[in-house]
Amino acid sequence: MTIEPILVATWTDGVFVLTGDSQRQELAGQQVRGLTPDSHGSALTIVNEHSLCRRSGDGEWSTIATSDLHLACVVNVGNVTYVGTENGADVLRVSASGEVSRLGGFDTVAGRDTWFAGSALINGQVVGPPLGVRSITATSDGVVLLANVHVGGIPRSTDGGLTWQPTIDVRSDVHEVRAHPSRPGVVIAAAANGLWSSSDAGATWTGEQAGLHGYHCCAVAFAGDDLLVSAATDHFAAHGALYRRAIDRGGPLEPIGGGLPEWLDGIVDTGCIAVRDRAVAMSDRGGNVYVSPDAGRTWSRRANGLPPASSVLV
Repeated sequence: MTIEPILVATWTDGVFVLTGDSQRQELAGQQVRGLTPDSHGSALTIVNEHSLCRRSGDGEWSTIATSDLHLACVVNVGNVTYVGTENGADVLRVSASGEVSRLGGFDTVAGRDTWFAGSALINGQVVGPPLGVRSITATSDGVVLLANVHVGGIPRSTDGGLTWQPTIDVRSDVHEVRAHPSRPGVVIAAAANGLWSSSDAGATWTGEQAGLHGYHCCAVAFAGDDLLVSAATDHFAAHGALYRRAIDRGGPLEPIGGGLPEWLDGIVDTGCIAVRDRAVAMSDRGGNVYVSPDAGRTWSRRANGLPPASSVLV
């Protein structure tokens, strides 16, 4: 099975397009993040924090909308696109014509006053990302929106983003939420205290840690009948690993081999595991891109030495 193309968006140097044995760069020198498919076979992404852009299947780029806010993540639901922001944690609605409106109901989520910016102590200084919506997803039927706030839990909306309700303890420190591509009730989330799963479209959550070498989880995805989650001892650990378990079976998470090294070069971060049908691609912090043609059973390395990835798309 040929897996192509693979798009790897980076924080500092555009998008790398991997096709066969070739590699080319687009939007060099620009910050690109939030790669996600739309409903027309194209890719949506955020360029330089303020532009929502579309990349067509033949590599043509166009700007859909712009905003003064710092855009961070994207999900497409039919003819509507929802965008999460940093530096304030807003959710925007972008119509098919590119009209941008801010969803005021997100401001009144119960418990919003307990949200806080992420932080870590590095070389004696407290650093970290600002308060923001780190990832956003929609159930496969388009009925439920889930916005992962860092750090603020996973607010949930069942009315197209008009109103929102809190669902998970803010202190779980969630890094990514992902809905199953065909089962509306199934949702998973990666958090600083392990993997969380839901069977009722994110209304309630169950946490697990069994099998993980470290509980700091950053990325999740669904591949075939399995879920995938990345883990490390902390966000800046030198080594990371990828784990799996069957969606409908309990028991400990199992480390993935099949051609992957025992330890990845740092963690696989939010948005950096991508799945399309049975094809899987992911990038670790060291800029290594691994691909699997069989839902994560066997792997090979497609690229190495790329700039740190912000997101990946097959």
